[in-house]
Amino acid sequence: MGAAAARHAERVLTETIAARGHARVIAATGNSQLAFLRHLVVSRRVDWSKVELFHLDEYVGISADHLASFRRVLREHLVGPTGIPTFHALEGDGDVDAVRRDVGAALARAPIDVAFVGIGENSHLAFNDPPADFETTEPYLVVTLDEACRRQQVGEGWFPTFADVPTHAISMSIRQILAAREILAMVPDARKAAAVAAVLAGPITPEVPASILRTHDRVTLYLDTASASLADPAVVAAGQVGHE
Repeated sequence: MGAAAARHAERVLTETIAARGHARVIAATGNSQLAFLRHLVVSRRVDWSKVELFHLDEYVGISADHLASFRRVLREHLVGPTGIPTFHALEGDGDVDAVRRDVGAALARAPIDVAFVGIGENSHLAFNDPPADFETTEPYLVVTLDEACRRQQVGEGWFPTFADVPTHAISMSIRQILAAREILAMVPDARKAAAVAAVLAGPITPEVPASILRTHDRVTLYLDTASASLADPAVVAAGQVGHE
């Protein structure tokens, strides 16, 4: 699944750079994105010097060298291996309002070409836990993480205990994510199966934040057999879903 999504991302990036001279990209982290990033960074077709990278979300209050720091993961798994020259990191242990303002202003300078995202076990999109704010036009928000989201972080091994997981994060807003010209969502593992089923077939509602992806005309959802296991096969077959 990661390899298939990476081939798609490579095509989007090379075509965008050829057409516009550069590509503006949003990237997520977490265990669901690591295989995708591992395959993507070895691409020799992408001119990474022409890529500008934006950070999707980050915990409030943790340092850049913390095991769970998303900016650390992006630097180790994407920025470092490719040499991307411009990375707008969300410094969650800094002045959070200034970070939101500064990175948000950089984000607003031009359209985003492609967003690489995941979906949480509670169907969150970035750290927009249910009920998500579908209306705000702010590029970044400070959000409160719900219990399901925080338990997912422990289950993935980023924190030793539930009490260690931060209660707040900086998150790109739903409307800002949807402003990307194209969105690729990589969602592996059985633990995401219930969320995938709700996203694909349930109502589009803030209670299922990632269901909003169905309103975008250029979204591709990449699943593996386990994450697709509870979804209606007819819905998967009929939709724009990469299923490997």
